[in-house]
Amino acid sequence: MKKIWTVALLTLALVLSSPLSRSSAAPDYARWGTIAVKETQQKYNAEIIDYKHIGRTQIKPKLAEEKFKLVVRSKAGREFGVVVMVRFNPSTNKLQTIQFLETKA
Repeated sequence: MKKIWTVALLTLALVLSSPLSRSSAAPDYARWGTIAVKETQQKYNAEIIDYKHIGRTQIKPKLAEEKFKLVVRSKAGREFGVVVMVRFNPSTNKLQTIQFLETKA
């Protein structure tokens, strides 16, 4: 009987410690990625076919930048890349600026 309880407790510990049992929180950049996608769609009136988070840069204590690379397909079928730089205050999460730089897909 003791062996059954030991096995049951070990199994329960494994299940509770597995990554699947934890709720997955959205990454810090998710909010800014959503804004980057929406603003790019609006600016280029095009479909976003790929998305990559490049990274965050802390520019000043109250200014950070999230950078994303999007691949866009225009209504005419042309594919090209757009690097989107979203600057914001990390303390207040207030959006400061958005810049777009077209690149090759």
